[in-house]
Amino acid sequence: MKSALLLAVLATLFCRVHAGFEEGADEDTSYLAAVAQNVNKTLIFHWLISVLLLVVVPSFGAVFVLAGRLATGISIQALCAVYAAVEALILRFPDPSGEENVTSRGTAWFLAFFYCVTLLSGSVATGSSLFADKIGFVGPKIANIVYKVFSVLLVLCGFLKSGMAVVSALGFCYGLHTGQCNAHGIMGTAFIGYGFLLSMVLVVPWLRHGDGQKRSQEFYDSIMITIWGIINTFTEHRPWEPWSHGDYQHTSMGIIFWACGMLGIWLSRNNRRNPMPALTLMFTAYAMSQHAQHMQISTKVHAFFGWVLMLGGFARIWEITFLLQDQRCHPSGKIMSFQYLPPFSLVLAGITFMGANEEQLKLVMDMGADHSSYVLVLTSAACLVELWFLGILELYLRLVGYTIYDQNHYDAIQPQPTDEFELHDFSDLESNRETPSEQ
Repeated sequence: MKSALLLAVLATLFCRVHAGFEEGADEDTSYLAAVAQNVNKTLIFHWLISVLLLVVVPSFGAVFVLAGRLATGISIQALCAVYAAVEALILRFPDPSGEENVTSRGTAWFLAFFYCVTLLSGSVATGSSLFADKIGFVGPKIANIVYKVFSVLLVLCGFLKSGMAVVSALGFCYGLHTGQCNAHGIMGTAFIGYGFLLSMVLVVPWLRHGDGQKRSQEFYDSIMITIWGIINTFTEHRPWEPWSHGDYQHTSMGIIFWACGMLGIWLSRNNRRNPMPALTLMFTAYAMSQHAQHMQISTKVHAFFGWVLMLGGFARIWEITFLLQDQRCHPSGKIMSFQYLPPFSLVLAGITFMGANEEQLKLVMDMGADHSSYVLVLTSAACLVELWFLGILELYLRLVGYTIYDQNHYDAIQPQPTDEFELHDFSDLESNRETPSEQ
């Protein structure tokens, strides 16, 4: 499956294809003409509503749940569940042949079912479920954790459904293109997820200061890199088939991942910072920027992806080594403006890679656009996604009682111990906060 383009990218492509043929363009591209005829204003509006009610709104619901506002979170999720059910039962994203992709249809039904399960777990967590007495072996703490995990997974499933809707409507990812769609979708989503992780560690004060953490962030990053590298090393080539150019490229990339990851784990001993995860990004960026492509536009977009990812890795090394001087945060305790660059670079790299598969780039080329225009649209989408990330993180901080005053006077705050799995319980917030005159 493939997540395709995001938010503004998808809307722009839809509108451009539709408008181009309404103006009487005479390109000899029968497939593009079929796509233009299939993608009408109703379908565009349907997709935008899906993004709003299956991705954006559920993310705010998840924030309320994680902040302990369960009643509000359940209400938001109930609204989205109604739309998910209607989409599964009635609404469709047909391709030019008039049929919706089986995976897209299955994702819609799974999401509707998952909403029901999540709402049930939420009612159990609040003690309002009719089944609460019959499942007494599930304690309130476990039910609360399960509900929070499900709330986050709802957003990820909605993201997947929105991407699959575009894949279905454009008729992409069939036959030999399926593997490439999978690779671009999974790897691009991984980079976006890593960008969100860096944004979260940066914005949430007790994560930025490392309260109660015995390991540096690079330790956990290196573990994930090592696992990812081992999987790629042994899954990118079938032993009974001859080696191809692509096999060498992807397998060597898996080897560099677990090699750098293991070194990063070793250097992370005693809670030390190290540059290995960032260097892994830079090595990956170089390899992808040199990746031979069949079309010139694809080569240039892949090169841009490499430059952006290399910028993210370099900025991360500069932040750790020179800005923070190997500490968890800046001596002032505040966020320096330069620190927003690494997570944004990763988000932009992820979106660029998701939009760099061969079918999408052929569509862009057939529309008459060039790589520079396409890159600007991708960058605009990355700005919106990063804005969304920072917005939901800021909302979470406000819901748990963190204000701008609190962030500038972090030493006066005592977050709840991590063994309670609650980041939002600041019952002694007011009593521990120092006034400006006391400081």
